Amino acid sequence: MITLDKLTKRFGPKILFENVSMRFDPGKRYALVGANGAGKSTLLKVISGEQDSDQGSVEIPKKLRVGVLKQDHFAYEKARILDTVMMGNAVLWDAMQEKERLYAVEMTDEVGMRLAELEGVVGEEDGYTAEPRAAALLEGLGIATDRHLEPMSALAGGYKLRVLIAQTLFAGADVLLLDEPTNHLDLDSIRWLENYLTREFSGTLLVVSHDRHFMNAIATHVADVDYQTVTVYTGDYDDFVEQKTTGVRQSEADIAQRKKKIAELKDFVARFGASASRSSQAQSRVKEIERLEAGIQSKRSSVVRPYIKFELAKASGRDVVRIENVAKAFGEKTIFEDLSFNLDRGDKLAVIGPSGIGKSTLLKMLVNEYAPDAGKVVWGHETNVGYFAQDHHEALEAGYKAYEWLHRFDPLAGIEQVRGVLGKLLFSGDAGLKLTENLSGGEAARLLLAKIILLKNNVVVLDEPTNHLDVESIDALLEALIEFKGTVIVTSHDRHFVGKLATRILSLTAKGQRLFSGTYDEFLERYGAEVEAG
Repeated sequence: MITLDKLTKRFGPKILFENVSMRFDPGKRYALVGANGAGKSTLLKVISGEQDSDQGSVEIPKKLRVGVLKQDHFAYEKARILDTVMMGNAVLWDAMQEKERLYAVEMTDEVGMRLAELEGVVGEEDGYTAEPRAAALLEGLGIATDRHLEPMSALAGGYKLRVLIAQTLFAGADVLLLDEPTNHLDLDSIRWLENYLTREFSGTLLVVSHDRHFMNAIATHVADVDYQTVTVYTGDYDDFVEQKTTGVRQSEADIAQRKKKIAELKDFVARFGASASRSSQAQSRVKEIERLEAGIQSKRSSVVRPYIKFELAKASGRDVVRIENVAKAFGEKTIFEDLSFNLDRGDKLAVIGPSGIGKSTLLKMLVNEYAPDAGKVVWGHETNVGYFAQDHHEALEAGYKAYEWLHRFDPLAGIEQVRGVLGKLLFSGDAGLKLTENLSGGEAARLLLAKIILLKNNVVVLDEPTNHLDVESIDALLEALIEFKGTVIVTSHDRHFVGKLATRILSLTAKGQRLFSGTYDEFLERYGAEVEAG
């Protein structure tokens, strides 16, 4: 059990949460939600002890093991991948390392006794099955067996995160604290993690995520960081949305009723306040007005939703793009061979497949960032392509204010028009004056979306657009893309996003590619067994 007692945390004058008293119970899985900047990740860091609270306390029984997903991808560069996972159980790892050192020295009675003690520790920690258990975690998270003995430095950043997830799961923790564990995971690895957390892990889970489907799959409760407090709802994320929406509606109805009553009372005071015979009644109504007005002074929610709408300057022709016998390799690694497909106007294509299979490479070929080694990409009549890069800051040149960067792409647009687009994407007030290099991940993502909105592209190519966006922004983007009359090509690890948006699926695998006409759920219904088998 985790107990919070009058917990308060501020950043400067901003209060994230204040006087929060609550508990997280054993065996329950909590999704921590809230707008960007509301304090979700900060709350997790305070609970883990990584940050101090301003007031109050966090109590976790000392007998409980706490597993925390680390964010330093470069902390284990020289260690083997498999060893990095086993370091998650510090007691076991220290015992194994000491054993190795002692076996290398001269055997004495004292050394022998210590070795016996260490063997007991290894046995208690299930150390004799440590390597196969660690290997199973890595394989489930998409890291092949033949790489397990390589150093961490051989992995790309996204795969290092997977090793750190495996390390956290290996710890045998009673409490797991996971901050955005699905970032950089592909859809298959996310499904594996969902199964692990719901079937293998029986302790207390606190997870921050923007992946709606993931939260629906794992959460038994939702902890909402909003109104400078934390409110717990029973159920998954969809249940939480329904309960919170109902609560807001009830609150709005109550406020409307109070305002109506206030108007009636003020009318009475205005008519009879000066009358000596009615003065006591008027005074009592004045007090009633004050009480009712105090009751409707509620705090505003920290949740803010952008307004996203993609319009077309001009519709494209029916044939949008043809990919004809495309091949691409980097050195000796072949990415594509003889890849062919075509898209029609209005198609919404999701490109799926394991990490490293070539999804981003394909999108970069479509927008001419990469040239195919063979074959060709042929865009149709009147196509006008907008591109959302996965690496936001690579796409945003440094040295520009946000509104200056955006204005460059349509110099004929008025400043007010540019500011209007930015305002809809939550760049209000001085936010539009921020330098591109100082933008947060969410701000950078929204600025790239603002460019597509301003240019009114009839084809949008989006590489992992949900990274760094909060749930409200993801929902707004999803609704806008569903309503969009143009053509969409997207790769995303967010199953809810892909499931709601896609009308066609391009599945890339080591065995080749498959183009499927239908939704992602229909694709899984037909080919799910093959996907599970790899």
